[in-house]
Amino acid sequence: MSYFAYYIIRSFIHTYSLPIMKTLITLLLVLAFAVSANAQIDILGKIEDKVEQKIDQKTDEAIDKALEDPKPDEDKKKEEKTTDKSSTSTTSTTTTAAAKEDFKSYSKFDFIPGDNVIFYDNFAQDAIGDFPPNWNTTGSGEIVTAGSFEGRWLKWGAGVSYAPNLSIVFPDNFTLEFDMLMQKPEGKEDPYFGLTIYSSDKDNLNEDIAVGTILTTQRTWDVTNVNGGDYQNIGSTEQINNADLYNHKTHISIWGQKQRMRVYVNETKVLDLPKAFPLGAKLNRVKFSNNPGLNLSNEIAGPIFLSNLRVAVGAPDMRSKLMTDGKLVTHGILFDVGSDKIKPESYGTLKEIAAVLKENAGVRVNIIGHTDSDGDDAKNLELSKKRAASVKNSLVKDFSIDGAGLETDGKGESQPASPNTTPEGKANNRRVEFIKL
Repeated sequence: MSYFAYYIIRSFIHTYSLPIMKTLITLLLVLAFAVSANAQIDILGKIEDKVEQKIDQKTDEAIDKALEDPKPDEDKKKEEKTTDKSSTSTTSTTTTAAAKEDFKSYSKFDFIPGDNVIFYDNFAQDAIGDFPPNWNTTGSGEIVTAGSFEGRWLKWGAGVSYAPNLSIVFPDNFTLEFDMLMQKPEGKEDPYFGLTIYSSDKDNLNEDIAVGTILTTQRTWDVTNVNGGDYQNIGSTEQINNADLYNHKTHISIWGQKQRMRVYVNETKVLDLPKAFPLGAKLNRVKFSNNPGLNLSNEIAGPIFLSNLRVAVGAPDMRSKLMTDGKLVTHGILFDVGSDKIKPESYGTLKEIAAVLKENAGVRVNIIGHTDSDGDDAKNLELSKKRAASVKNSLVKDFSIDGAGLETDGKGESQPASPNTTPEGKANNRRVEFIKL
């Protein structure tokens, strides 16, 4: 067999799958030995033309795909863009495409959000590129989008403090939650955030904290109690490596009960401190910082992005609410935007409800979904019904509750618990009710 025939066979081996390759090799061998040398040359020349056509076709297909989707899949997972949709500002963010979190990974998650939202901001009402009017800052910041991560985000500058304009005094039992993205671009310092919950009658974010609690997350996650100007570190943890959080959405949950403070990072409880908050302090302010104390003349840190800040009053006594009052309303079962997919951080609430149902076997309950007024009425009604069905399915599948005692319904936006005129009102209207039958 000529070298040219060998070359053609080798080209097919590298181009086609194994079954096709075997068939083509057999055909070529038959042709190579069954016809004259001149005929071999004619046939192989035609085959060479066909091979070139196939190669050209494959190349054209690859080029077309690259033009339609110019970034390879692996690169896309490593890099997403954060843009402000305006012609004046574009922020690039390196992100890892947010993997869908496993609901079961939250099996030890015992955080239960409060049942009355007193502050909520997801920046949906704010313009891209602007600073949110419901916040204060010592520097600058802007609302941006963040690649594959849904919603709008407040981008923090390094060494700058940010605070929502709260008009509340924190109750003894409260919950505080937010979503965060941290980024470390090439050549910049590690970002780390500071969260201060404190008491003050001033809006000055640069003032010294007389009474409050500070959570910082540089190399370890540390909690400092401030009482009368006395700063005392009362707890720390090394469970969380900040580098593992870069370019991922991180959900932070904080549960305060008088002096006790529990801190959760995604599904993991990282701190549970019985004396974190000063005794008797009337806490009324929250302040966030990117790299607290950082010397900006020498270092510039990577940005931090925040969204979905939620402060609520306490956690309901689910057992009493359902079995005594006959009605349990929860804001702790959360869904993806416009979807009936339950978020993993809802696990603690569902687990507590399932425990009540197991303790009261035979009780029949109607699960009713509610939405806010955003969007189409009919679609909201349909969505609320689907969400109620998803809650039932989760209780049956994930917590082994007998589905025969569970009915579902949805009311859409037709029965608001609060006016749909504020972010807090809308957050209170997005709820799930359990009615004892």
